[in-house]
Amino acid sequence: MDITWYGYSCFRITERGHTTVLTDPHHPQLNLAKLGLKADLVTISHDSLAEQVEAVRGEKYVISGAGEYEVGELFVTGLPLHVQDSESGKIHSNVAYHLEYPNSLNVLHLGLLHQKPDQSIIEQFDEVRVLLLPFGGAGLSSDDLADLISMIEPRYVLPMQPLKVSDKAFTTALDSLLTSMGVADVEWQDMLRVTLSGLDEPMQVIRLQPAKATA
Repeated sequence: MDITWYGYSCFRITERGHTTVLTDPHHPQLNLAKLGLKADLVTISHDSLAEQVEAVRGEKYVISGAGEYEVGELFVTGLPLHVQDSESGKIHSNVAYHLEYPNSLNVLHLGLLHQKPDQSIIEQFDEVRVLLLPFGGAGLSSDDLADLISMIEPRYVLPMQPLKVSDKAFTTALDSLLTSMGVADVEWQDMLRVTLSGLDEPMQVIRLQPAKATA
């Protein structure tokens, strides 16, 4: 399984012979059409005026809400993680997606997370191999992120940057977590390749460089 990051909460997940998934295709600083991205399934975790679903080539299915879905051999669970602001009463929408492939590789995309989910919610997911986790949001401290990782126990953690979080806040949150975990000098990678044999390794936080158009 190959996972490439295109900035913010947009990832492309490919597994040979299986459904290719693109998450949250929005990027205000880059026209995704220039990337020529191709995917079978697009998932939308939260509303965004910059969604560019139409720029995705080959897109057959779009999932934008909670529920259980089967797309080819891929089983997708959308779990609502909406939060209501106690002062304004505004509902902040968010749907987490658990993508289960038949070869025991699976991915949990937490979307625009506003607060740490309860343990009862986390227990609804089976074993998580790869966790796509937002860093730098106002509602999640480094301790919250560390607790969440400990609750989920993934093999890989891929940080993602919430849409309204600055590069500085994102980097600060990531560095703070790595320091608290006693991890330093985590190398940047262009993509993550996940193999069944690699799942026996200790948990790793992977820093991905956002892919850009070459022309």
